Formats: sequence, structure tokens, C-alpha cells
Amino acid sequence: MKKILILAANPTDTLKLSLTEEVEEIQNAHKKAEYRQEIEIIPKLARVKDLQDELLDHKPNIVHFCGHGAGDDGLILEDVNGVRQFVSSQALAGLFKLFKDYVECVVLNACYTTVQAEAIHQYINCVVGMDKTIGDRAAINFAVGFYRALMNGESYQKSFEFGRNAIDLQNIPEYQTPQIKIRDFSASLISEEIDTQLDSIKELSGEERLLRALIQAEMI
Repeated sequence: MKKILILAANPTDTLKLSLTEEVEEIQNAHKKAEYRQEIEIIPKLARVKDLQDELLDHKPNIVHFCGHGAGDDGLILEDVNGVRQFVSSQALAGLFKLFKDYVECVVLNACYTTVQAEAIHQYINCVVGMDKTIGDRAAINFAVGFYRALMNGESYQKSFEFGRNAIDLQNIPEYQTPQIKIRDFSASLISEEIDTQLDSIKELSGEERLLRALIQAEMI
């Protein structure tokens, strides 16, 4: 099972964003995706005190952050009281260094996050950030286009291009705001290994598929 952890932060002392809509639109794209049964969407609040726990508990392949960014001042998350708490680029890079064995991609869907993307990219193959302000409509359209393509088997690089195009199709001028840093252009969320396993399972009878599922779940 591949996992996408969505971390949303809209502290009470920041401008209100349409984060609920963004999460719902990603979930809607997941429901229609070819590989929906192999992908789990996990939405959580982005509280600083919970960051390590969320990553340890879920071991996600993708971490998607939606909220506010502040350039050199860091990413804006929530403290225990629900107000803004800045997290530096250095701290974020250090966090993802600890989880580089299974995090493949980090999406920072917030204003002025290319600074953090650069730092995180030291340890993570694919990182997306925004090089200037980005409005709600552009951010949501990018997320939907990106994940729609990714959950239908496209590579991270091509899914990024889908995300940009989804903004452009709506005649929103911010389509060049998302920036990607990637080393392996062929990498995708749905690996060839999973594809091969799915093809073999499709050829099995109903009873054989049930047996395979039970074995994989270690129930027998």
C-alpha cells in the first residue's frame, strides 16, 4: 500500500485558506484513480509537535503540505495552541533526512517554499515548492492535476507537468509558480513491481485472489 500523508496548517492568526476543499479534491481524484486500491490518503493537521509521530506512524511515500510559507523565515505550521509556528529549512531538511528510506516525494503547496524545497531535496528525490505567492484556486488545481496523474500511473515529473497544466487550463496566470527539483525523472508512485503484481492478480480466480489477499495480510 502506497501512502500520501496530507499535512494541512491554517493557524488562527493567519489568512484563512481553502484547505478543506484542497483535501477533498485530492480525495475525489483518488476515488476515480486507476490505482486507488493501492493508495491510501491520510489527512492530518500539521502541528509541529506531531510531525515526527505522523511520519513514524504512517511511513508515507509522499508528504503533501498545504498552508502558508514564509520564504527564508520557514514553513508556517501550528503550535499546541493552534497559532503559527515557523519551522526552518534546516529543521525540515533534518526531519526528512530521518525518513529518506521511504519518503519519495514532498509537495510544499504554499507560498514561497522553494527555499525549503531546495533544503529537503538534499535527501528526497522529488520535491515541489512555489517560487512566489500562489492563490487558493491555483494551489487546488495544481494538487488535483498532480495527484490525478500520479494515481493513474504517471511519473512524478509528468504529474508535475499535469499539475501546472491544470492551472493553465483554468486561465490562471500562476501556472509557472510551481517548481520541481528531481533527480530520477522516471520515478513514479506506482512502481513496475506493483504493476506486475496487479497484472498477475487479475488473472487469478476469485477464490485465488481471496487467498492471495489473506496471505498478504498475514491472516493465515
